[in-house]
Amino acid sequence: MVYFASTLPSLVSLVPSPSSISSNASRYPGMICCKFGPDLNNDDRFRRRDILQTIGAAVGMDLIARSSSFIEVANAADLIQRKQRSDFQSKIKLTLYDAMKANPDIIPSILTLALNDAMTYDKATKSGGPNGSIRFSSEISRPENNGLAAALNLLEETKKVIDSDSKGGPISYADLIQFAAQSAVKSTFLASAISKCGGNVEKGTLLYSAYGSNGQWGQFDRIFGRSDAQEPDPEGRVPQWDKVSVQEMKDKFKAVGLGPRQLAVMSAFLGPDQAATEALLASDPEVLPWVQKYQRSRETVSRTDYEASICSPI
Repeated sequence: MVYFASTLPSLVSLVPSPSSISSNASRYPGMICCKFGPDLNNDDRFRRRDILQTIGAAVGMDLIARSSSFIEVANAADLIQRKQRSDFQSKIKLTLYDAMKANPDIIPSILTLALNDAMTYDKATKSGGPNGSIRFSSEISRPENNGLAAALNLLEETKKVIDSDSKGGPISYADLIQFAAQSAVKSTFLASAISKCGGNVEKGTLLYSAYGSNGQWGQFDRIFGRSDAQEPDPEGRVPQWDKVSVQEMKDKFKAVGLGPRQLAVMSAFLGPDQAATEALLASDPEVLPWVQKYQRSRETVSRTDYEASICSPI
C-alpha cells in the first residue's frame, strides 16, 4: 500500500536550497519569493508542475490502495456474515423440523400460535405484530390462545437446543415462533408427499422438492432478525377464531393489511380442522375463489401456488 507520506523524500529533492533563493526575499518577512536567479539550471529549479504531478499521483495511488483494500475487506466480512447467518438458519430449521416431526399432533397449535402472535399488529399505532409477546403468561392465557400453551412449551425446549449451538447469541422468540410455523407447514407438506409415494421417504422427498416447491422457503431469509417485545401486546386485538363469523375474520385480516386471499391460504392456522374451516370460509363469495384455488393447488405435485402464498411474509 502506498501512503502520501512516503512520497515526501522525493519532494524534498525538488526544492532549491535556501542559498539559491533571491536575496530580495529578505526584504519582505513572511513572504516566499518564487523568483529564481539566472544562475540556476533547469534541474535545480522548483518546478510547480512536477510537484503537483507528484502529489496527485501519490494521493491517487493512496486512495486507490485504500479503497480497493477496504472493499475487499468489506466484501469478505459480508460474505462471512452471510455464511454464518445461513448456517444458523439451517440449524434452526432442521431443529424445528425434527421437533415437528416428533410431535405431529401439535402442528395445528404451532400454526395458530404463530398467527395469533402476528395478528396483534395495529396499523394505526404501528404496534404489536410477530414480536414474541405471546410468550408472556398474561398473553398466552387469554381466551383466544386457549390450548396453545403446549405448543409454546415445545418451542421453549427447542429454543434451548438452538441457543446452545448459537455463536451469535440466542434466537428471539419472535423469530422462533415464525420459523416454527414455517417448519410445521413444511412438515405437513413433506409428510403428504411421502404418503403419496406409498411411504417411500426418498421418493417423497424428491417429489416434495420437484418443480420448485422446496425453493419457496428462501422467502423467509429476508425477514430473519426480529426483536422480542418486552411486554404483552394489548388485549382485544385477536379474535377467537372458532367463535367468529367469516365477515369478522375478513375484517380482522383487513385491519392488519391482509385480504381474502391470505385468509383462505391461512385456513390451517385458524383451528385444528382445516377442512371444517375451509368449508366455513367457502360460504363467503369473496373468499370462495381463493379456497378453491388453493384446494386445487394442494392436489398438484408441486403445490407451488399454495406453498408460495403460505410462505409469504406476514
